[in-house]
Amino acid sequence: MSHLDRPRRGFRKTAVMGVCALGVTVAMTTGASLLPPAAPATLTAASGAAAYGETPASSAGLARTVEDLQDRLKRLPKDHDAWASLGAAYVQQARLTADPSYYVKAEEALGRSASLAPGDPAVLTGQAALAAGRHEFAAAARLARRAISANPYGSVAYGVLADAETQLGNYPEAHQAIERMMDLKPGISSFTRASYDAELRGDVKQARELLEAALRDAFAPEDVAYCRFYLGELALHAGNLERAGQMYDEALRAFPGFVPALAGRARVAALGGRLAAAASGYAAVVARLPLAQYVIEYGEVLLRQGQDPDEQWELLRAQKKLMAAGGVRDDLTWAEFEADHGSPEEAVRHARAEYERNPNVVAADALAWALHKAGRSREALPYAGKATGRGWRNALPAYHRGVIEKALGRDSARSFSQVQIYNPRFDPKLPALARFS
Repeated sequence: MSHLDRPRRGFRKTAVMGVCALGVTVAMTTGASLLPPAAPATLTAASGAAAYGETPASSAGLARTVEDLQDRLKRLPKDHDAWASLGAAYVQQARLTADPSYYVKAEEALGRSASLAPGDPAVLTGQAALAAGRHEFAAAARLARRAISANPYGSVAYGVLADAETQLGNYPEAHQAIERMMDLKPGISSFTRASYDAELRGDVKQARELLEAALRDAFAPEDVAYCRFYLGELALHAGNLERAGQMYDEALRAFPGFVPALAGRARVAALGGRLAAAASGYAAVVARLPLAQYVIEYGEVLLRQGQDPDEQWELLRAQKKLMAAGGVRDDLTWAEFEADHGSPEEAVRHARAEYERNPNVVAADALAWALHKAGRSREALPYAGKATGRGWRNALPAYHRGVIEKALGRDSARSFSQVQIYNPRFDPKLPALARFS
């Protein structure tokens, strides 16, 4: 299994599947232990998300792990470690399949583990990951802190805490958690989180160096693909399409069929003006993994071609119902979608709800844009300032700020110049492609 757990850019996109889920390794002789795999992602972010982003784990391998754990629990129903690992595996299955029903299974498995071993740090860490997958970041941070209190040397819990604090907009606290994780276990998981932390501060050079350090530590094909993919994302969002395409191709050579890299190829095609190739690429991606991020990007490419995206929007609405049934609250995706493609009033409602729970820079940008689209640019401007005030070199918030400033009759030249500096290939008609996956 992969030992990556970076929730990369755009948590609200990849957190449809769980931003910082835990991976699972089963050691049958000593019981099961929880290990970090790869959000927001995105992240995605991963993460976003970043988000923070997605775990480059094999679905088939994960299914085998689940079967092994289920078989073990039939024989040893009081093995709390196995129950905890099964819960973590279900969280990861939700991420890999975009099926939120696995969150319900994860909650049940982790609950069984907690009843057998109250206060166990692995159980608490798994519950924190589940909470983050459902966008309950305050609960995730609380559970991660409890896990750290029970075991101050558990690096995974610090990773979950960092993810949650990032989403809560508590950037100094997230940075501290990442530094502690680096102290405890320097490697792919900590390097990739530190990279995203640097990126949010606007230090793209350091973000790239940290991803390259993670790549040097990577040996499993899926880990190599993961690192290559996010090096591609850095290049893409800086407007370097050639470099981005090269990184996505190398990710796919390392781990053929890696869906985020396939989506990356479609992004390069779209931003390079090859819309037919982009649409074909997105059709294949969405058929394999219908994440909200990919569906919206596909719909925008279709619009750019002059085609009707209604089929994709219907898929998105169906997915919203599934997410809600699985306990996932994703106001951010809907704030952004409604602002760009639907009802500005609905966008404001969703954006306010998101910002009240998770006042991070991405939510601030969403609220600013929703308010502007609803004709409330004066209210929007302070949030646009918050979205761009930390130095984050993302063309989309800079563009939104420029449009808002222009609507208010203010000097918008600096904001629009930043758009070109950050990403000369930015296309305001493809806003979803500028959001971190």
